[in-house]
Amino acid sequence: MDELLFAEGVSGRWSYPRNRIKMLLLENIHPAAVERLEEAGYSVDTMKGALDEDDLIEAIKGVHVLGIRSKTTVTKRVLEHADRLMAVAAFCIGTNQIDLDACADKGVAVFNAPFSNTRSVVELALGLMVVMMRDVADKSRQMHQGIWNKSATGSREVRGKTLGIIGYGAIGSQLSVLAENLGMRVLFYDLNERLALGNARRVRKLDDLLAESDVVTLHVDGRKDNANIFGRDQFAKMKHGALFLNLARGHIVDVDALADAVKSGRLGGAAVDVFPEEPRTNSDPFDSPLIGLDKVILTPHVGGSTEEAQEAIAEFAAERLLNYLNRGDTTFCVNLPNVQLADVTRAHRLLHIHKNQPGVLAELNRALSEAGLNILGQHLKTDERTGYVIIDVDRDYDREAVKALKQIPGTVKFRMLH
Repeated sequence: MDELLFAEGVSGRWSYPRNRIKMLLLENIHPAAVERLEEAGYSVDTMKGALDEDDLIEAIKGVHVLGIRSKTTVTKRVLEHADRLMAVAAFCIGTNQIDLDACADKGVAVFNAPFSNTRSVVELALGLMVVMMRDVADKSRQMHQGIWNKSATGSREVRGKTLGIIGYGAIGSQLSVLAENLGMRVLFYDLNERLALGNARRVRKLDDLLAESDVVTLHVDGRKDNANIFGRDQFAKMKHGALFLNLARGHIVDVDALADAVKSGRLGGAAVDVFPEEPRTNSDPFDSPLIGLDKVILTPHVGGSTEEAQEAIAEFAAERLLNYLNRGDTTFCVNLPNVQLADVTRAHRLLHIHKNQPGVLAELNRALSEAGLNILGQHLKTDERTGYVIIDVDRDYDREAVKALKQIPGTVKFRMLH
């Protein structure tokens, strides 16, 4: 398959060699992604930092594929100016920085890397628990001041302590297993039914978890409904002197309430890796009510930032993009129906993304019949918002005849793969 053919809008252009598909990767995405995409014949531009909305609007013109991490926001307004965009790849776990519905309405496929950095986050969470339990940060600070304070007071083992995990997905469940291996008792709370691993026990009420846990750690997703789910009421219900970790999303915790809980002594310590407002680049300043507080460890959103994780994310997300561009495969797509497809062999593939409304498939089949196409295979998958049809046809056909497919009412995007 030497070319990517596509038709959309009124451009009238049908044949694009791969090196004319413009890709823009922001936020210092690992070079393994660039290498993989360029190896496949695509042209890739990169930028180190994130872009704000206005800058992204300018940068996205003429771009077919956009790659971002967590600090760039893809809004509906941005998408209104994305005249060529076919796919967005989030080289991270979360996709809350992307307007998924607006992308679906424009037929823009969105992919992420939901599992590639879970181990890195888990290891940091475990390390922070040990560091806080042993008061390492404070002892290190004193040593740098020339103070030798050799004392066991306030220094504890994690073995035998109760860990409360809020959010038992890929990260929470893996943390559960490793924490048990350190001798911890594990409780977890999740709104969805989850299989408990090892000896972990699910609790039905969050208050029960807070009351029993020596360490509480958050591992929920970044959906808007989770904004400030942890605040003054929740801190008040935790055990006196318990430790608190947030390596999930910044906006899910009321940081003013967290600062007050630490100052009052209600919490024995906290470790925070994510914040409601974060600098877009390393040269921008950082501010937070948690700065300068004793017993608080702050890290700059590095939970998944290990060399191993970033390389794995780069390879995973790049592969998802290539599968979509080269054969229309939407496996792991987060906003369009998921369809797993094999490579195109001895055929042309037509990809039709449309609004999920009555009559589209009938009109599509009518147009195919009138075009005299010999259909070799057809797939249809829908969700509540979008329909996705993939048609493999014999190579012997009039390309002009299939232009009718993009005129079908409800059509969002139409592409041809050769």
